[in-house]
Amino acid sequence: MGYRLIDPDEIEPAPDRPSECRKLAGAAGLESMAINRFRAEPGEDLPLAYHYHDTQQEAFYVLSGTLAVETPAETYEVPAERLFVVDPEHPQRAYNPEDAGEAVTVLAIGAPPAADDAHVYEPEE
Repeated sequence: MGYRLIDPDEIEPAPDRPSECRKLAGAAGLESMAINRFRAEPGEDLPLAYHYHDTQQEAFYVLSGTLAVETPAETYEVPAERLFVVDPEHPQRAYNPEDAGEAVTVLAIGAPPAADDAHVYEPEE
């Protein structure tokens, strides 16, 4: 298995997600990282919840549209062709704002892959 060519459109979207999420790592046979392609319509979140990871770094590369990333300190706007990186223990919520004029498509990479590493973050009012 030295090489693989993956068509993300041939991977079924993950069920029960707030936006379209195609999990690419499993189909590609990757063990050291998680890779997902998200497509979020206006008003849709990428993750299941505002969250943080203990050990996983996350990187969001915006393919089209503009991604909003809420953090405790501020909300970032990430345009197409830009990379947004989140270190472990730093809460974030990535989403496409309700007033966006188009969908946002994002390649999300997390390493190391961590199935039980995500924790819900509840901001203080």
